[in-house]
Amino acid sequence: MSRTDAILKRLSRLHPKLIDMGLERLNRLLEDLGNPQDHIPPVIHVAGTNGKGSTVAFLRAMLEASGKSVHVYTSPHLVRFNERIRLAGKLVTSRRLNGVLERLETVNAGQNITYFEITTAAAFVLFAETRADYVLLEVGMGGTHDTTNVVKHPLGTIITPVDLDHMAFLGNTIGVIAVEKAGILKRGAPAVIARQADEGLASIDRVARRLGVVPFVAGQDFDAYEQDGRMVYTDETGLLDLPRPRLVGAHQFENAGTAIAAIRHFALPVDQHAMATGLQTVTWPARLSPMQGPLRDLLGAGAELWLDGGHNAHGTRALARALADMNAVRPAPLVLIMGMMNTRKPADVLAPFAGMAQRILTLTIPGEPNAHKAQLIAAQAQEAGFDAAPVRSIAAALRAAGAVPNARVVISGSLYLAGQVLHRNGTVPD
Repeated sequence: MSRTDAILKRLSRLHPKLIDMGLERLNRLLEDLGNPQDHIPPVIHVAGTNGKGSTVAFLRAMLEASGKSVHVYTSPHLVRFNERIRLAGKLVTSRRLNGVLERLETVNAGQNITYFEITTAAAFVLFAETRADYVLLEVGMGGTHDTTNVVKHPLGTIITPVDLDHMAFLGNTIGVIAVEKAGILKRGAPAVIARQADEGLASIDRVARRLGVVPFVAGQDFDAYEQDGRMVYTDETGLLDLPRPRLVGAHQFENAGTAIAAIRHFALPVDQHAMATGLQTVTWPARLSPMQGPLRDLLGAGAELWLDGGHNAHGTRALARALADMNAVRPAPLVLIMGMMNTRKPADVLAPFAGMAQRILTLTIPGEPNAHKAQLIAAQAQEAGFDAAPVRSIAAALRAAGAVPNARVVISGSLYLAGQVLHRNGTVPD
């Protein structure tokens, strides 16, 4: 176990629950630390169900292409905790991360606080101590009660698509969940809203209007789409003709469009050339990413291997659309390798692949006590009409997938599974 992992394990024992909504504990610790969240560079705060990380990745790439230095806070990580905190463009070093975590452990003095609360406080301390031009701050879950929602005066806020997820904590309808996400909106801070279901947009609009915020909304005030292999962005100030995003899938045109809308609506110093450069240089691991290396070598010569972190029905609908587009260009039998956490219903996550997947191989995510058993996922897939079978390991799944000639093999269902795959492949995000 690394020193970082040992520290994080100790911190996780400071509260009996992994998730306990509320800001009282965090506000107490931040006060003891001198409120570092009030002394960080201008913040762009991003909430939503899916697309948060990709939107942040596009924004970072475009700002950095303009010569700006950017702090980033995202979650969860895939392989190492360090991935959650990027300081002026670089992942935080283990030495610096360990130092700040131990400092906060001492200041907290054993008081009750959740893992996510104390690690978010660590990010604020690091952001306050390191020079940069901007902070891109991704919500962990929800909005109103999320630990990132202690920044009083963000430069701007973004809400990516809202859908059903984390319903035990956020509510049972898109409208109710959207109200929680809209909790990041602040009076005086401009807001960009990605394309939403009608119910979600109505909820966000009500919250915005109460705050005197006029939201800048996809499909009304701006749009982004593919045309002739390029990306077209339009808003009230004109049209931009841009290269297609490096990230794969039609949903990435929308995520990139949301990032560009934020640049223009928040008046960030990014020109069209920097936008184009960011679209072509952006990286965001495990978002329909092609894989090479030892795991790919377990498949046949004509097969493809892709990794995607889609872990809810909204995410797998986007994945299914992207795979359908890929199949229209180069037809290939689709084999899915799926592992999921028990906070999701396998049947809902798998439904978008009806009529597409030739075979589904299911895994229990190694080392995750809250993962669905492979047998349960396979049984629900079979009940839904899929050819599905459980397998013992990632390697066994790939060997079984390799029996389908020239297959397009996609590993998905959980970011925790994606992290395991990257680790076993020797691919560490940087």
